[in-house]
Amino acid sequence: MPLTLERTLAAISAHSHGLADDARGNLPARVEHCPDWNVGDLVWHLTEVHWFWRTIAGERLSAPVEESRRPSRPADDDLLETFLSGSEHLVETLRTADQSAACWTWFPPQQEVAFITRHQVQEAAVHHFDAANAAGHQVAIDPEVADDCVEEFLTTSLADADDVARIGHTLGGELVLRATDTKRVWTVRQETPEAELSWEDGGRRPTVEGTAAELILWVYGRVDLPVTDQELVQRFRSLSSTD
Repeated sequence: MPLTLERTLAAISAHSHGLADDARGNLPARVEHCPDWNVGDLVWHLTEVHWFWRTIAGERLSAPVEESRRPSRPADDDLLETFLSGSEHLVETLRTADQSAACWTWFPPQQEVAFITRHQVQEAAVHHFDAANAAGHQVAIDPEVADDCVEEFLTTSLADADDVARIGHTLGGELVLRATDTKRVWTVRQETPEAELSWEDGGRRPTVEGTAAELILWVYGRVDLPVTDQELVQRFRSLSSTD
């Protein structure tokens, strides 16, 4: 069952504020899993993400926002205030929007505001982890929120048939993820060598397991978990997108 709108927006808000708390006083620190960035760059990246998607959702744009409209990065002294103001504006924009309203997204099967709303949870949660990790802190992601993030990732970010043809190899097996806290199991498979990747509920022996929060962070390459088939995992990673 997908999260309610209010639960989704609460998660975006909580992780945005948590990111700001962990970033405060630590903007020059390096971001382990984004090695070209410091924490200030991370904060600005998510500030731009929030601006981009609230503009599309708020204006119901049918194409990406024109580059000429992109805001300029403020001075570091103003960066966190700008980020928090933008995150609150994003949440309010999504709260008042018709979730079924048509707009551009990078996921062709779902060209509507609801896609933006759901995907922004993992944007905020994963980058909250980045800021917390840079500060030497832990981050908590609610199990049901993390569970929904895993399912949303598997729904939107696996290779389609065009991707498979471009990448030039197949999954070559079934990859099974098991969340130890929510008890969810997802099986990723490929019906034929030319087909898109798909997922279904349930599965046999897990390829990787952990809490739902650990799994979404594992999918994004932020944490390591034991796996039963490293080659299968490598193919899965090459056939899914974490951009």
